[in-house]
Amino acid sequence: MKPSKKKALKKTTKAKISTKTKISSPKKVEAYDHLKIEKKWQKVWDKTKIYKTQENKNKPKAYVLDMFPYPSGTGLHVGHPRGYIATDSYSRFKTMKGFNVLHPMGWDAFGLPAEEFALKNKVHPSIAVKTNVKRFKEQLSILGLNYDWSREINTTDPEYYKWTQWAFLQMHKKGLTHESHEPINWCPSCKTGLANEDLEDGKCERCGSVVEQKPIRQWIIKITKYADRLLKDIDALNWPESIKESQRNWIGRSEGAEFDFKIKVDGYSGIENTKISVFTTRADTLFGVTYVVLAPEHKLVNQLLGQSTNKDEINSFIESLKGKTDIERTAEGKEKNGVEIKGIKAINPANNEEIPVWLADYVLAGYGTGAVMAVPAHDERDWAFSKKYNLEFKQTVFMDGNASANFHEKYKCDELEYIKQEGPILHLGRTCNSGEFSNISSEDARIQIAQKFGKLVTNYKLRDWVFSRQRYWGEPIPLIHCPKCGVVPVPEKDLPLKLPNVKSYEPTGTGESPLAAIDAWVNVKCPVCKTPAKRETNTMPQWAGSCWYYLRFIDPKNNKALVDPKKEKYWQPVDMYVGGAEHATRHLIYARFWHKFLYDIGAVSTSEPFMSLKNQGLIAGPDGRKMSKRYGNVVNPDDIVKLYGADTLRVYEMFMGPFEAGIAWSTDNMIGSRRFIERVYRLLQKVESKTTKKSEQTSNDELESLIHRTIKKVGEDIESFAHNTAISSLMILLNALEKETQSVGQNTQLEQKELSERKISRENYEILLKLLAPFAPYVTADLWSQLGNKKSIHLEAWPVYDVTKLQSSTFKIVVQINSKVRATMTVSDDTEAHVVELALKLDEIVKRLGDTKPTKVIYVKGKLINFVAPAI
Repeated sequence: MKPSKKKALKKTTKAKISTKTKISSPKKVEAYDHLKIEKKWQKVWDKTKIYKTQENKNKPKAYVLDMFPYPSGTGLHVGHPRGYIATDSYSRFKTMKGFNVLHPMGWDAFGLPAEEFALKNKVHPSIAVKTNVKRFKEQLSILGLNYDWSREINTTDPEYYKWTQWAFLQMHKKGLTHESHEPINWCPSCKTGLANEDLEDGKCERCGSVVEQKPIRQWIIKITKYADRLLKDIDALNWPESIKESQRNWIGRSEGAEFDFKIKVDGYSGIENTKISVFTTRADTLFGVTYVVLAPEHKLVNQLLGQSTNKDEINSFIESLKGKTDIERTAEGKEKNGVEIKGIKAINPANNEEIPVWLADYVLAGYGTGAVMAVPAHDERDWAFSKKYNLEFKQTVFMDGNASANFHEKYKCDELEYIKQEGPILHLGRTCNSGEFSNISSEDARIQIAQKFGKLVTNYKLRDWVFSRQRYWGEPIPLIHCPKCGVVPVPEKDLPLKLPNVKSYEPTGTGESPLAAIDAWVNVKCPVCKTPAKRETNTMPQWAGSCWYYLRFIDPKNNKALVDPKKEKYWQPVDMYVGGAEHATRHLIYARFWHKFLYDIGAVSTSEPFMSLKNQGLIAGPDGRKMSKRYGNVVNPDDIVKLYGADTLRVYEMFMGPFEAGIAWSTDNMIGSRRFIERVYRLLQKVESKTTKKSEQTSNDELESLIHRTIKKVGEDIESFAHNTAISSLMILLNALEKETQSVGQNTQLEQKELSERKISRENYEILLKLLAPFAPYVTADLWSQLGNKKSIHLEAWPVYDVTKLQSSTFKIVVQINSKVRATMTVSDDTEAHVVELALKLDEIVKRLGDTKPTKVIYVKGKLINFVAPAI
């Protein structure tokens, strides 16, 4: 980055900068010492507890919440505070509007990130978390954020995760949990199981390792029981449409049919009670099934393998898929591969035809039933697979005129031959070759065929939640395995079940948590029959504690209930929730599910936790890449605050662009925000004294109208998180106020001595400070105090605009000749006749027109007048 060319900004400081980017020192204004001012007001706010949440039930409430951070060891960079500053500005505005504001902060400190950091630095996770939280809190505190720190929570606090465990036990009692040994996503580097939501392109979201499918004992939460409600209720949420659509796609509701294909082994009538269940959205093509395909991980594969005549070939194919991600296996355009299970046949329930059974890489165990009925005449993947392996085609839907122009000549009206050569018929139409269901619409056939040979079902792409981690640093799952009673919950009176403090917590990689080796903790007596038993040793995923933290902020010290019902009913739901869009299909789905369950058991009063959601855009490094130590482009907010001030950082981050848009950081561009604040500070010298009489004030209708328009604009922009345009409006108002001081000096009849006194209205200056206060809390607090005000500006009422004064009483008219600007003028009467008369008297217009008369006049009311005249 090039250093600033401004001479006043050439001086540097000895402060260490955590970036390769050079940072110029701001112009030093003697009257404005940001370090002194910010330190002063931090002490005042801490002492007066100004931001402590008020719970006056007679006032409206505004629950404003950030997605609480994982406290990493590297601390914050300048990209992190963007969302925090936005919610701070919004919550300050709401306070001034008369709302009880709840704006808390806490720490999402359990899980893999904290444990990996601890392992890397050879410290215990509890020590690492404590150190990192302290660092984060220090960084957040200097930014002037109005968090109520008396409500601070930490997911690793036993008094907090007691209620995470309590909620899990309620789910267990309601039958929403079960133990499974099926293959799950396994990260060989992190040495733990992962949910689908923890993957990115088939790789571990945390470390980037290719994920394997591995049978592991784990606990599952049946989130799919809530799939319909999660899908239906999202329509009423005031969330970005892109996030809502991401959730709809992730849940992936499909209406279709399920059919059972019985299994037959050569020489036998069938394998008793063995069948392949398939899900399809095209039941109208059931008569066209020519083979069935299983995912290589399907639970029936081992059983069928024992009856097959080509075991080695099948095993070799399965082995070739190890290490391949789901994305690699199912990518569009990728060649499909498979192997037939020879000696095995499936029986089509519609026509009792015996058809082959295949394994193929394009079928996944985690979607649908893990098996598909292949209809190559009407499905693109099946068509490609059948062409490769020379499998049979059967047409069950007419072409309906979709054939190419040379169909009759080239294929002699043979539709099946056309399909084999040109591709499948995918559209709905009329059925054929389907017995009694022939020659009816596909829509009718889907229902009738499903009802006769199978059943109508609704399927979801959403999978049940893999809720176990084979790691140490997480909430212990409060269950006990008894040889007599089976799985028994830990009695609620014994919660929290605390995580034991151990020296060694490295993951085992065996599928068992490190907790399994701690005999003194694992071995207990069954709370029911007192028989020797063992604790569950898997821990909860890091998402568990973040599913309900917003409720604990409402009542953080309650040791008798998750949250007090009266307090919950007042504060819920969260009115404004702000965080990254990357949480669309993880945290936001998990939290919605958790909340709906709590609603079902009467623990909360609303069915949704977050009514409004905003996503901040990413602030990239100066080089345009994501800020990272690896790229050497990290800019530390501590250094920026020291050089420019927290207010400058806050104003810059809110002014740099639309809140949702990504943008690259530029330290040089902060100079404009710094100068804006300095100008506001210097303007104090031009403010009239408190004793100035109203009659002595100079009236300016245009300025008064601008002030009321600015009040309206800034308020509306803060509500909609258009912070950049709000600040732009404040800059326009500042320009007008500064101009007011200049015009007074030119036109007043006061003596020269009085010209050196403050010249702008105190009332107008106070309005400017109030409007700026949400964005720049330190400098506005200081200026407000210097004006002699005792009450904090942040507890003052938001200015009210007068609707009758929103329209300007004067109009700035651009005057053109032949579409070229030649002059401007200000008028109070914008009628065309009046404007024409005045414009023709302007010196510049008279000079250019001379004796030439305009042939045409074009007038845009209140804005522009253009005189069309012969070439002059």
